[in-house]
Amino acid sequence: MEKPSPTFMALKSVLIGAVALSVLLPLLVVVSTSFASDEQLRAAGGYVLFPTDPTLRAYETLFTSPLIFRALGVSAFVTVVGTLMALFVTICMAYALSRPVLLGRPMLMAIILTLFFSPGLIPLYLMIKELHLLNTVWALILPGLFAGFNFIVMRSFFMGIPSELLEAARIDGASDFRILFSIVLPLSKAVIAVIGLFYAVGFWNSFFNALLYINDQNLWPIQLILRSYVVQGSSLSADQLGVQQAPPPQSIKMAVVVVALVPILLVYPFLQKYFSKGVITGAIKG
Repeated sequence: MEKPSPTFMALKSVLIGAVALSVLLPLLVVVSTSFASDEQLRAAGGYVLFPTDPTLRAYETLFTSPLIFRALGVSAFVTVVGTLMALFVTICMAYALSRPVLLGRPMLMAIILTLFFSPGLIPLYLMIKELHLLNTVWALILPGLFAGFNFIVMRSFFMGIPSELLEAARIDGASDFRILFSIVLPLSKAVIAVIGLFYAVGFWNSFFNALLYINDQNLWPIQLILRSYVVQGSSLSADQLGVQQAPPPQSIKMAVVVVALVPILLVYPFLQKYFSKGVITGAIKG
């Protein structure tokens, strides 16, 4: 391959820089606005690029507010419990259908069909209602407990594990559960980390299930509050926040955005080294 010309490298650098700036600039505005003082917000018209007199008042209000604290607790519970349960279900099904079984192909086709056809909102709502899950946190967990795409990636990864290794363990008297937990899972840390990240991001960012199934504001996750008070333009009053005097609405809204983003931003760097390896290997094997 020919070495790229200096002109091409310069154009590519400018293009990449422009894309990076278009991503980072809105994020900088959100963070800066959340730290801005009342006077600077009024002078700037609601959005600040660089806070001249930064203050933590908006964050102090959020973390002392019962509404926001409960929402963060609900989101954390749904994300942790939902991710663990979803991983358990996906791992068990992927391992079972990665082995030669009699009913494996019909079940696999049924799972693949879920990638093309959804059950519909009304039947899903009626099912949740009949199971008496309305206004419970389980209505935020159980509908997202299984994803066909994640299953296919994990099954493909399991099928890439040498069958001779599994057969040797079976000859030594190991059961399927022993093979799964002692051999398959230690060899599959990359794909488990990636699928776990997929599920965690999905549970943390989900607000639609809460919008459908949750009427009790005490069970709202942080993303539903983000949608209600940021996207729809509603304002958080002092009574809703549980404080005597609330900071400016724009500062509170941007602080909610930052609080909703930070947990995933903190988790992703620890799983980044597994990301490409898990997805690529799970996609090409089998």
